[in-house]
Amino acid sequence: MSLKIRLARGGSKKRPYYTVVIADARSPRDGRFLEKVGSWNPMLAKDDAKRVELNAERIQHWLDNGAQPTDRVLRFMAEAGLAQRGVKSNPTKALPGKKAQERTAERAQKASDASEAAAAE
Repeated sequence: MSLKIRLARGGSKKRPYYTVVIADARSPRDGRFLEKVGSWNPMLAKDDAKRVELNAERIQHWLDNGAQPTDRVLRFMAEAGLAQRGVKSNPTKALPGKKAQERTAERAQKASDASEAAAAE
């Protein structure tokens, strides 16, 4: 049985509240789980102590038994000092899409053609 340490969503519409749970990887996001080991309230301020609450000893127990945290939970665990998270970098994510790059190149070409035509006259 493959175990995950992941988030289960609660709360009402547009007022999310998440619990950090230990669940079978095959069960649905808000479905059956084995144990609650923390919570995350994204509606609170980022510097609020109650925004992320984790039960460190239970999380460590499940990590020792082979549970794998999801990326978001791994971020919380790294901030709490429970795990190491590798640095991730995607420098191409901020670049414009293919069509936008084509439009920019087309505008630059038109501008250079216009300046050449003005210089020729």
